[in-house]
Amino acid sequence: MFLIIGYVIILGSALGTYAVHGSLAALWVPLEYIAIVGLTLGGFVAGNDIKIIKATIGALPSIFKGTKFNKAAYVDLLAMLFEVLAKVRKEGLMSIESDVESPEQSPVFSKYPSISSDHHVMEFITDYLRMMVGGNLNALEIENLMDIEIETHHHEVEVPGHVMSKMADAVPAFGIVVAVMGVVNVMGSVGEPPAVLGKMIGGALVGTFLGILISYGFVAPVATLLEQKAGEGSKIYQVIKVVLLASMSGYAPQVAVEFGRKVLFSGDRPTFLELETELKDRKKK
Repeated sequence: MFLIIGYVIILGSALGTYAVHGSLAALWVPLEYIAIVGLTLGGFVAGNDIKIIKATIGALPSIFKGTKFNKAAYVDLLAMLFEVLAKVRKEGLMSIESDVESPEQSPVFSKYPSISSDHHVMEFITDYLRMMVGGNLNALEIENLMDIEIETHHHEVEVPGHVMSKMADAVPAFGIVVAVMGVVNVMGSVGEPPAVLGKMIGGALVGTFLGILISYGFVAPVATLLEQKAGEGSKIYQVIKVVLLASMSGYAPQVAVEFGRKVLFSGDRPTFLELETELKDRKKK
């Protein structure tokens, strides 16, 4: 929503101020629009393999959606981890074997659809719970493995943002290419009257205008949003990591989830009392 509002403000500011002292019709040069869009898409296709292209296109719809990683989702996550670890502490590690092997059928995980519906998050949780069930673990080695996996995940989700950022950097240059092509066309018409030449030169300069406007006004905000989405999506893995490591180190479930709570951004972090109250209320259900 805010992206659309931003686009409206950008267009209103650019075109509105120009319309005060000029004619908007002078900016309508369809062939230059087509050329810049074509050059941009061509550069995108030429500079990325099919995997990156699919990942970037697949990530674009997310910029129009609000974040799913909010305070309520993190409370659900901490409550779910608390319930799993409390079950382990009370009944032993083998008691969660069926939950880990078939999370979609687990009576524990099914209580938290906001978390269990995320395949990647559930895979991360169940993989390390499965290791815990499998035998004794070295917490330092597991922490290193988690760090590597989180870094790999973060690198993957950052790719669309990096690709769009590079596209934003390239669009002004494509605008210059289009403008130069227009100037070349003007040079071939030097015998025309000044009024005709002036119109042709103005049309050529539209290419530079479009390249800069499209780059910084339209493509760069998309790149920024994709990078922000990537950052939001990585925090949940850090929370899971510290909670499970705390449990492996012998801390009680209540203390382990407190480790996870402290990792959260201030805007998404429930207070100690809020989390404690939530855990007590859910335990009664």
